[in-house]
Amino acid sequence: MNHWTRIGVVGLGLVALVVSPAGAQDEQGAYAETPEAYAVVDEALSAGPESIAADATVMDWEGNTLKEGTNGWTCLPSLPGSEDAPMCLDEPWMAWVQGYGAKTDVVIDKVGIGYMLKGDAGASNIDPYAEGPTEDNDWVEGGPHLMIVLPDAADYDALSTDYTTGGPWVMWAGTPYVHIMVPLGDAE
Repeated sequence: MNHWTRIGVVGLGLVALVVSPAGAQDEQGAYAETPEAYAVVDEALSAGPESIAADATVMDWEGNTLKEGTNGWTCLPSLPGSEDAPMCLDEPWMAWVQGYGAKTDVVIDKVGIGYMLKGDAGASNIDPYAEGPTEDNDWVEGGPHLMIVLPDAADYDALSTDYTTGGPWVMWAGTPYVHIMVPLGDAE
């Protein structure tokens, strides 16, 4: 299962509460200052540039705040079962994640930016809910990248959906989860 499909299952805690970082919560539900909790925060912050991550909020996938931020950005650790797929997202991207997790349309009212500087384990370029590569689902394994959502769906038409050129491309064209992928380095 790719990390985006897991988001659909987990839903950022705003849709379904099914996971928590092991050892991070005490019996009252407060986050203890444990090595495990610090590791979750550090991993989440590794998704974005230091200039953004330093003042970002960190949340787990249940919607619990692990670190209060001040700049409007939210960093999330990798989902359980994913490796090195944390993300730092602005407000439009957080709305996008909520819509994706709930499998509802997403209303984007301004340009949104998301960072995945650790890359990801891969996803279909055409099917937002594909769980793994098949012969016909155009599977992409991405290195570090920036993601952009736009308020006007027509603006995506300016870019190709071809991810093999090394430049930006449109992912999930024709779906409510369309966005631009901008590679920032080579996939490992």
